[in-house]
Amino acid sequence: MSSAVPHSQGSNAPQHRDYQADRNTMSKDTLYTASNGVPMPHPYETQRAGENGPLLLQDFHLIDLISHFDRERIPERVVHAKGSGAHGYFECTDPLDDLCQADIFGTKGKKCPVTVRFSTVGGESGSHDLARDPRGFSVKLRTEEGNWDMVYNNTPVFFLRDPAKFPHFIHTQKRHPSTHLTHADDSTMFWDYASQNPESVHQFMILMGDRGIPNGYRHMHGYAGHTHKLVNKNGDWVYVQIHLKSDQGTKFFTQEESFNYGPDYNQKDLYQSIENGDFPSWTLNVQTMTGPEAEEAWEKKGINVFDMTHVWPQKEYPLRPVGKLVLNENATNYFAEIEQVAFNPAHLVPGIEPSADPVLQSRLFSYPDTHRHRIGVNYQQLPVNAPIVPYHMANFQRDGSMAFYNQGARMNYLSSIDPINFRERSTSLDKVHGQFVGKAVSFLTEIRPEDFNAPRALWERVWDEGARERFIKNISGHMSTCTKEEIIKRQLAIFGEVSKDIQSRLEKATGIKGYDGITNMRFNGTHNGMAKDSKLRAANGMTGPVTFSDEHANGAPVKGTH
Repeated sequence: MSSAVPHSQGSNAPQHRDYQADRNTMSKDTLYTASNGVPMPHPYETQRAGENGPLLLQDFHLIDLISHFDRERIPERVVHAKGSGAHGYFECTDPLDDLCQADIFGTKGKKCPVTVRFSTVGGESGSHDLARDPRGFSVKLRTEEGNWDMVYNNTPVFFLRDPAKFPHFIHTQKRHPSTHLTHADDSTMFWDYASQNPESVHQFMILMGDRGIPNGYRHMHGYAGHTHKLVNKNGDWVYVQIHLKSDQGTKFFTQEESFNYGPDYNQKDLYQSIENGDFPSWTLNVQTMTGPEAEEAWEKKGINVFDMTHVWPQKEYPLRPVGKLVLNENATNYFAEIEQVAFNPAHLVPGIEPSADPVLQSRLFSYPDTHRHRIGVNYQQLPVNAPIVPYHMANFQRDGSMAFYNQGARMNYLSSIDPINFRERSTSLDKVHGQFVGKAVSFLTEIRPEDFNAPRALWERVWDEGARERFIKNISGHMSTCTKEEIIKRQLAIFGEVSKDIQSRLEKATGIKGYDGITNMRFNGTHNGMAKDSKLRAANGMTGPVTFSDEHANGAPVKGTH
């Protein structure tokens, strides 16, 4: 708790010890007090009306203690509730200044401090670290141009590409509204979503494969998933995918092995490795495409750079190393430094811009919105979230709950009497983001043959036979708690579009015969661009005016977009 420094001559305004002084103070150098700073002789004493009488309401120390205890918890994150984290630094090893004007990428040896939080996605704060689940991989880089938040996962794709699906999908990964069971005991909701949204098949294959249970956070990669843009000092830009490759390599647990470890395995592994001086690190790499190359990727290869379910093949779009991320310091106080850290994909620095990826666009709003609810409107004033920049920050945001840095007597509007300074824009938004002109459309993607290319490559060319066998075992075991056979039939048909080998193996493992492909199926969550009967194409059987993708673009940048 911050406390006042000894009285000094001059200003009578409040003066506070800084955050680092409080963080590093040893217990032996402190004095026990109530929250108002008044010393107290013992924390267990209470005031009573006689030795055997009721308590006294005037006992501020007790009321202060209990009322604060009653409010110790802030709302846990709706997703990514269970997590671990640490501090460290990012260092540029291979400058990227030909493609990006970001200061942190401009000079070899340039460093900035970082805070990283890893997490599972679906479970509650007390859930098991080794649940079969994607992992969050978020990095707050405190650059000299402001904070850049990388809000990534440990998988290069995701379950969806239409942003309005996200709350629905997450609900299916949580507890049943009536039974209150998770999909570990009842997987019906889990597979119902998958069987109605076949674009999710690539991510479900990764989830049910070896990468579904990483052996600690140190042994997994991180991926942006979303396409961003890099902009150089000339205003030229390229699309980019960012990868964080573990220098420790990747390791995993099988489903059976995961049962042998405690619920906080990942936290223990990360914390102890850093305490022992075994500092984990990752290499930051980028893949890039020009605008015309992105158009060609769609037209000739069926790769949509705005689609989170697609990947950029590394043989065609090679990785370029940029720098090292190193974690070398544990949190002193978990709540203050890890639970309260807040990552926002809209926190970008000059030289990094969002693309038109609709899920990314939605997240640009959603993340800061939930932080304002969960922590408070002034969450960025918390030390772990505050920028570290070489200039005095100023803006016209004022007041609100727990305003600490409220900008003194400076004007809370654009004043000609007491003006503030401005820096000229370094990026022409007109040039970087182009012109988006068109009629308003009600857009929903459709499933198409190219959506199965990457998951098919995963099955046929990436996994060995052992990985395939473990996948079939994981899937069939998880499906065993699904109470609706129709859902399994549909899901087996989706896997059949990836590979008939997967479908036949799963049919044998589950004892259920799947449908023969998806061309005769209707989906409630996506349009079926592969339907033989036009009446089956529209999602959820819609019969009114329905907007289908023009020229089968499916939201991709088609020729002439740039």
